[in-house]
Amino acid sequence: MKRLTFTLALFLGTAAISITPAHAEQICAADLNGNGDAADPGETASCTETQSGTWQCPLQQVACTVTGPGAYACPLGTQYPCEAPASGGAPTCAPNACQDTNVNPIVEEPPMGDPGVPADGSVDANGNCTANIEIFAGRAMRCRPPGLFTTFSNCCKDKGKIVKDGMGSAIGSLGTKIAVAKGVLTGMKAAYTAYLAGATASEAASAGANAMIVGIDPTSIAISLAINFMIEVLLQGCDQEDMETGMLRGSGMCHEVGSYCTAKFLGICLQKAKGHCCFNTKLGRIIQEQGRPQLKSFNAVGWGTPKAPYCRGFTPEEFQALDFSRMDLSEYYSDIEARTQGQIQIDMKDRIDAYMQTVGQ
Repeated sequence: MKRLTFTLALFLGTAAISITPAHAEQICAADLNGNGDAADPGETASCTETQSGTWQCPLQQVACTVTGPGAYACPLGTQYPCEAPASGGAPTCAPNACQDTNVNPIVEEPPMGDPGVPADGSVDANGNCTANIEIFAGRAMRCRPPGLFTTFSNCCKDKGKIVKDGMGSAIGSLGTKIAVAKGVLTGMKAAYTAYLAGATASEAASAGANAMIVGIDPTSIAISLAINFMIEVLLQGCDQEDMETGMLRGSGMCHEVGSYCTAKFLGICLQKAKGHCCFNTKLGRIIQEQGRPQLKSFNAVGWGTPKAPYCRGFTPEEFQALDFSRMDLSEYYSDIEARTQGQIQIDMKDRIDAYMQTVGQ
């Protein structure tokens, strides 16, 4: 069985939002399931100090057998020393040693940080765009499943449909939906910044919700779900991009490209991430998924790689070439089924009331 052992300076408190260590801690890891990495739950642990001043890994640790007065032997082999814990107790031994990341640093990939296609093209005297136009463009984003750097919490967990396409009977304007997607980014950034500045998870979530609904239709966001989501992921140690991707992913606006390694030690993966293309609308994601196979321009690159998702939008010429009769849009239609005006008003009032109660106003 392939094994990895290492040490890592990492604070593993349940409220940790950053991997910056509070103090150095001896950590060990082992590829227990034989899949070539040590990124799965139960494959990392904090080492314990022994009475001799060394460190011992608790993974696959076994009790030593008594061979005589004050003499012990390791059942795993004589190459593994028997050591008593510094806190006291019977000697144990383990096959996985602890090594120092000060000598072999961990290599970590940063968040994707893709802002999307900027609206910075030139326009003519009538306000028409003269530069390249992308229709249903997406952003490369990632969230991290359970692993060492997320304190083994699932930052990709689906918490329900928080961001909504076409609330009510009308599809709504594209501009409104773009504003909603931008509002999610603004809210996540505000919540994460507040939390790092010392706010509680609840306070940070309220700050994020306040920032999120500015300038958008409040019925486009399930505010109470958004607040609960932000509180949970902040306490789990998820970062800003984890939060935003998780919210858009759960709302059906992301296409998952695949998994890649986002933190390695000596070439072995310690933390995985899931790469996505996330769109302003659920409709955009559906049309991208069903439209790309129709176009030769996407045949070679597809969706890119999990580490570098290819999320560009359609050119006007590509969009005109799409055969919508070959697309199944039933997933989207089910979200915008007709409702009476009274139902829409009741839904709006309930969501605003829930938000106000949560933030204490």
